[in-house]
Amino acid sequence: MLDRSLIVNIDWFLIGLLLLNSIIGVVMIYSSSHYLPGNFFFKQMSWILVSIIILFVLLLIDYNFLISYALFFYSIGIVFLGGILFFGKLIAGTKSWIKMPFFQIQPSEIMKIAIILMLTRIFAEFKQSHLPWRTGLLSGLVVFVPFLLVALQPDLGTALTYIPIFMGVIVLAGINKKILILLLICVLILGFTGWKFVMKDYQKQRILTLLFPQEDPLGSGYHILQSKIAIGSGGLLGKGYKKGTQSQLRFLPARHTDFIFSVIGEEFGFVGIFFAILIYFLFLSRLFKSLLDSRDRVGVYIVFMVFMMIVGQFLINIMMTIGLFPVAGIPLPLLSYGGSSLLTNFIAVALVLNIKMRRFANV
Repeated sequence: MLDRSLIVNIDWFLIGLLLLNSIIGVVMIYSSSHYLPGNFFFKQMSWILVSIIILFVLLLIDYNFLISYALFFYSIGIVFLGGILFFGKLIAGTKSWIKMPFFQIQPSEIMKIAIILMLTRIFAEFKQSHLPWRTGLLSGLVVFVPFLLVALQPDLGTALTYIPIFMGVIVLAGINKKILILLLICVLILGFTGWKFVMKDYQKQRILTLLFPQEDPLGSGYHILQSKIAIGSGGLLGKGYKKGTQSQLRFLPARHTDFIFSVIGEEFGFVGIFFAILIYFLFLSRLFKSLLDSRDRVGVYIVFMVFMMIVGQFLINIMMTIGLFPVAGIPLPLLSYGGSSLLTNFIAVALVLNIKMRRFANV
């Protein structure tokens, strides 16, 4: 049972914004997939219900208790990611999913929470003015291992979403110039090595398509061009709900997942995009303001990394749909279809709520 004083301190406004964005996502998922087999609308509603239940269950547990088991959660996540590479089945070209009797789940999404908890555990007692190279190397290793395992699935898009979390922790820790330069050199080396020996031809083509989408309008450039057409054709007020030609006539790929933002632009126009971004901005700003309600370093690190995780995916997805970032298979948090992604974001927000509601506990 929760103490009554803790219930009073629950940020119901943040929960409301979380649900509002999720409901907007369901509405757009229905519009973009109601004519497809798979019942995506009903599945997303079911995941929202499950995610709400898990969110309130997590509020019963003190976040410091979760941090104490961070290494356990992280190790279990690594085991699942490694196991999928050997025993997983190819689904849509990747070994990313664990199939259960009534649903399937993507461990690489849930791994984001384990990374946040593990990095928080490392930096919980960190009080130096600059990040020592050993601590920086350890934190980088914590992120690099799951990054590599997910990239080998191959799911480079999800792997890239780990980077904003790492950026968040090193910014808070106060990285010095020497370590920053060393990290940049490592990134360049890894980037060159990845391009030469790791990346598949289609992944390379996506990056080249970002610069020259018109060179292959029916192939690698198709996604970006169709997304731009959908958003641009929406005009000021859009074509109307379930009346978008690009989405309803199936010209726009991944309508209910990666390109849900393009559907909003086509059906509701500039006005719809403005209000969708405004509601999302309110959610993100409320999330960021939770930093002020953190009573300890643990809380600050968790809140900031959760914020970086969500805002990083949000910005990458938006840039992807308007042609400023390669098509990387990164969903729009809360709005795109995907149970694992939705659940991960609800758990992340649950951690933030947990910190805010216990800011006066035992003080």
